[in-house]
Amino acid sequence: MDGSVSQAAVLSFIFVTVLLSPSSSAAFLEPYDLLYNNAVQAFYSNDYNSVVRYMEGALSSYAEVGRTKIRCRLRCQDQHPFDATFSDLRFFDVLLRRSACMNKCIDAKLGTQSMHKVSEDVVQDFHRRIPYNYLQQAYQKLKQPDKAAAAAHTYFQANPEHVEMGQDLEQYKDVEGVQEEHFVDREARPHQRSFTAAVRLYDKGDYEGAIIMFEDALVEYYKADVECRALCQEPQRFDAHDHLLYRYSLHELISDHFTQVLHCEHECVRDLATRPGRLSPMENYLPLHYDYLQFAYFQLDRLEEALQCALTYLLFHEGEEFMTDNVDYYQEVLGHDGMPHEQKAAWYLRRHKQELELLLIGSKIMGVEFTEGVSGPLVYDSVQLVQNSAALNGTQRVLLDDVISEEECSELKHLAHSVTMAGDGYRGKMSPHTPNERFEGATVLKTLQYGYEGRVPLRSARLFYEVSERARRITESYFLLNSTLHFSYTHLVCRTAITGQQDHRNDLSHPIHADNCLLDPEANECWKEPPAYTYRDYSALLYLNGDFEGGEFIFTEMDAKTVTASVKPKCGRMVGFSSGGENPHGVRAVTRGQRCAVALWFTLDPLYRELVNLCSTADEVIQALDSQPHWDQGLSINPKDEL
Repeated sequence: MDGSVSQAAVLSFIFVTVLLSPSSSAAFLEPYDLLYNNAVQAFYSNDYNSVVRYMEGALSSYAEVGRTKIRCRLRCQDQHPFDATFSDLRFFDVLLRRSACMNKCIDAKLGTQSMHKVSEDVVQDFHRRIPYNYLQQAYQKLKQPDKAAAAAHTYFQANPEHVEMGQDLEQYKDVEGVQEEHFVDREARPHQRSFTAAVRLYDKGDYEGAIIMFEDALVEYYKADVECRALCQEPQRFDAHDHLLYRYSLHELISDHFTQVLHCEHECVRDLATRPGRLSPMENYLPLHYDYLQFAYFQLDRLEEALQCALTYLLFHEGEEFMTDNVDYYQEVLGHDGMPHEQKAAWYLRRHKQELELLLIGSKIMGVEFTEGVSGPLVYDSVQLVQNSAALNGTQRVLLDDVISEEECSELKHLAHSVTMAGDGYRGKMSPHTPNERFEGATVLKTLQYGYEGRVPLRSARLFYEVSERARRITESYFLLNSTLHFSYTHLVCRTAITGQQDHRNDLSHPIHADNCLLDPEANECWKEPPAYTYRDYSALLYLNGDFEGGEFIFTEMDAKTVTASVKPKCGRMVGFSSGGENPHGVRAVTRGQRCAVALWFTLDPLYRELVNLCSTADEVIQALDSQPHWDQGLSINPKDEL
């Protein structure tokens, strides 16, 4: 027995939960999913006063649940710290005391926690701000246009692709009694609100006002980071394991869970830099605060503070030339060296470095290997990392080899010759992208139908389905997505050079574009609005062959001209990337032969997988095939239910 722990401490971690049952006088907070359900029912009963009462209550309850969890977890961490005296018993003593402390604290504030276990669908609705859509309509019916405008604006910030809401907002601007100040984002995050206000003041030349707001934004950012990490202590998903048959040892199980938590905490960097309705974070978000500050202080001739901010920026981007030059200038004028603006930034960077090191260790313990620059494990032993984002000169990009075998490539290419149809997926247009190539395609569902009908080998049809799932799992794992990645659209496609039309070509097989926004090269913008598929989050292309000329996949800058990376297709090679304006891409002309690939688009929003009705239907077909080894009973497949 460890001599550093008293007998009372040893007994405490066994019996501690018995001593800490919630008080009978604990506060009661009505569950937000129940309030939300009542509000929706009231909406369809045209009881708009009840809609407002229940929905505002649901939003208040949702916010209070989050705040309470954060407060209790942070308080219990402070009350039960891990000290320098470390041992197995001491570790579990602190762990159990923290757990009991948090349960008691949360029960006292919210009531029985089991009442606040909410379905993933409801959580998704609140993340997407769906309650505000109901609210704006209810307030409109109740002739409260100021509140309706605020609700509409709040919803639209996270759903800029919602055309009808955008039109409603324009109408509210002309309604009597509605002022500009009514168009507020009720869910605005303080650090982002302060940063946006600071940039506006900076652009107007109000450097004193900008400094105040940038400093406030930094305070709010570091506070939000702490809160985000506290929320990562939620239960974690273990998709690859059946916990009823979990065979790991105690320490392996703990390390597995802790690795999941680390992934979540590390993603807080992206989360805090991502604005509502955007899929990708603002580039260089936190260091940008210090860049703005150093120049604002310089404009006010406050060189001491300017030097401190410049040095802080260099903590994030060591050796960056323009800021190094600024530091040299400030030091020369002041006649002395300086210190970074605040030690919190240095601590923040050390923390992230330690997280990355622990993620490497945790991944090796669980039987997967991280390579430098890789965000997550590759799931399958055969898959090889070729280039990460840095090597591809961008963000959220990856190039992999050996995703499928030569035999699988050959079988899928043969399948393509049997099932693909000219113009499939492009309203029957044989050459939708260029008149110099023929385009053919087929969906998973159509291919499974052909397999059932005996028009192609069922094994080949099923292989298409299984390969698509393999690509989805790799993409979800590599990019460390904390939510399930759903299929949005999957296409087996071939592009064939048309003989006699290849001389002096200067067009592309597929013009430069982004997958979830409208690329505007002149403005260097990508507008996330229809007809773009705004709900798509990640994309992947799995190549089946390389025996053709041309056809390289290319990434470009937003100008749609400057090529940042080029990928030569070959069997088993896959390029994956986030679908936004950070990754404009296209395909160079196929000048001889035929280029075949599996094209995949994914969404993080389960609501949008229904738009194409692919995954659920294909899964049902597979289940039906599995349950019917003899094909005499038939399947209920609509032959027109294809994409």
